[in-house]
Amino acid sequence: MNKIFVLVTAVFLLTGCGATTTIDEYRPNNSVMELNSDESVVILGRRDAGHYDTDREFISCVAGKMKGADISVMPEQQFIDAIYPWFEPRTAPKGLKRLTRLMQDPDIKNQVDSQRVRYLVWLDGSTQTHDQGGSISCAIGPGGGGCFGYAQWEKSSVYEAIVWDLNDFSEKGRLRVDSAGTSYLIGAVAPIPLLTPVKKDACSSLGKQLKTFFSVKK
Repeated sequence: MNKIFVLVTAVFLLTGCGATTTIDEYRPNNSVMELNSDESVVILGRRDAGHYDTDREFISCVAGKMKGADISVMPEQQFIDAIYPWFEPRTAPKGLKRLTRLMQDPDIKNQVDSQRVRYLVWLDGSTQTHDQGGSISCAIGPGGGGCFGYAQWEKSSVYEAIVWDLNDFSEKGRLRVDSAGTSYLIGAVAPIPLLTPVKKDACSSLGKQLKTFFSVKK
């Protein structure tokens, strides 16, 4: 009876383990940003000198979803290293006015131009766990051990991408993704995790939609 109950419960919960993802975007006149065949896009995470750090793994994931036969995406660290130290957390421009002032220095502008990066995408956000509930207890006895009970928790991913044009130092668009879902851990002898792919869905949705912002000149 207990095994049947656990199986039915697992199937029921598994059907509810999908993430709900929404995307909001802003592009003036739904414009598409053009790239020359030798130009690239770079995605940088918002950081604040060790106090705040957008997930590097998530940034790499979004870059991977954007990359294709027509769109070139420069790795984040490669760009940062190439123009060190101007995009380190303490010196990176947080706004277009700061970027414009930075690029008025001929040496810095030449460094950036030499990388053939046309658009810079600032990515900011995080994945959080909250509203945890339930409990699981595990014990070991002469006849063996096992776990009983269940736990659940909510996860939410909220990320925003802002696109800057490095030719005229203007903002070309914004994209925000919200993904949320509930994960479970069922105690049935061995703990059974039923995890909602919130972060994975947020990455896939953001990367694929962001890719539609760009096209390569023929």
